[in-house]
Amino acid sequence: MDYSQFFAMKQEIGLLVVFLLVFLYDTFMPKRALGATGWVAVGLMAIQTLFGFCPSVSQSADAFAGMYETNAITACIKNILNIGTVIVMIQAIRWSKQDMVVIRRGEFYELILLTLFGMYLMISARHFLLFIIGLETASLPVAAMVAFDKHRYESHEAAVKYILTAVFSSVILMMGLSFVYGLTGSLYFSKIAGAIFAEGTISLMLIVAVAFVIGGVGFKLSLVPFHLWTADVYQGAPTPVTSYLSVISKGAGAFAFLVILWQVFGAVYSDAWEWMLYALIILTITIGNLFAMRQKNMKRFLAFSSISQAGYIMLGIIAFRGMGVAALMYYVLVYIFSNLAAFGVIGAIENATGRVSMDDYQGLRKTNPKLAFTMMLAMFSLAGIPPFAGFFSKFFIFTSAISQGSVAIYVLVLIALINTIISLYYYLLVVKAMFISEETPVIPEFKSACSERFAMWICVAGIIGLGIVSCVYNGLLDMVSTAC
Repeated sequence: MDYSQFFAMKQEIGLLVVFLLVFLYDTFMPKRALGATGWVAVGLMAIQTLFGFCPSVSQSADAFAGMYETNAITACIKNILNIGTVIVMIQAIRWSKQDMVVIRRGEFYELILLTLFGMYLMISARHFLLFIIGLETASLPVAAMVAFDKHRYESHEAAVKYILTAVFSSVILMMGLSFVYGLTGSLYFSKIAGAIFAEGTISLMLIVAVAFVIGGVGFKLSLVPFHLWTADVYQGAPTPVTSYLSVISKGAGAFAFLVILWQVFGAVYSDAWEWMLYALIILTITIGNLFAMRQKNMKRFLAFSSISQAGYIMLGIIAFRGMGVAALMYYVLVYIFSNLAAFGVIGAIENATGRVSMDDYQGLRKTNPKLAFTMMLAMFSLAGIPPFAGFFSKFFIFTSAISQGSVAIYVLVLIALINTIISLYYYLLVVKAMFISEETPVIPEFKSACSERFAMWICVAGIIGLGIVSCVYNGLLDMVSTAC
């Protein structure tokens, strides 16, 4: 075996080094130094993120007989996930100092890094065996993270629901892959695509296989009807884990979904899975919006909001081409800043008061104006209100989708636009409670931790900056066009 091919996995090796350093620090440092574990993990992960922007990392390479591939696009996608992971780690620092968590603080950061490593493999996989290894590496530690607050019944229940749903989704995915292998005799993406193209006809087994694969990966994205675990897990899991699931896990699933659908089944797009995705997108956006309007718990509220956002993300997958990939990357980047800003406020309030109900946010501007301002920006961005970044992310994703020019895609985008107007209602409910309600504030004035303020200011800068600096999207588009 030629061990030099491991050097193609620069980002994976860098992440493993970060994991080992955090593990060694947590294991061997004296007790008085363990309070800095969170900041050590953040610093090392920030270095890993900066390392990902080095020109040598973005060079095209493959390894293990083509099972693994990296290029400028995959490197950039991993960097986007790194940015979100750094913010989540910062947000978790205060939570990790609680009495019931502090003894397992190092384990939390190690599990995050392990799941991120699995997501790296999912994104770079060009063989379904490596993809499944990455998927399970990314999924199984999440169950431990969801159950991290072991003295809360809701955390146990959420972990059981997550692991059972993950098991069934994996079974469905591998059943679909068994059909694909039976039809084509290979698990390599390129060979499967070549066999399907050479066949020239669409069999019923191929359609079933595509449906099973979409169902298996749809679990990671919380697409309807594979979304039933989402609200309960988001509510029961610790808030830092919920924020990680809502953005990093979803973003990795979206990018992996894009690669699988187009590189493997692209030849049968219009015959096998175009209308499947149309139906999933409409159901996901609509049902996510309708159920979000009924929620009072802020974590369940953002759970159904994230389900709806997954539908918009899928529009970038349908568009594909250079514009679709760039729009998808930009949308996920903006979504990271917007959603993590909201979860940052929720986490700060929960850590200080234990309150997570929307009714508790009545008059928040009077007692905690900075938190109310941050939450307002997050809601405006998620709703797509200009001039914030969320408006431009939706604009680019809609533009990339309609570039196909078919009547069906115009109807689909129109339905998505109508749903965007509907989403304004429930996002503005939060803003109304904080700024317009005349009721006596429920949440007292308090000072959030330095780490919480730092993470929220990063998110605010991202929401405002990405809405103003258009060169970010243009840079992504140029990079994708060059790489393709």
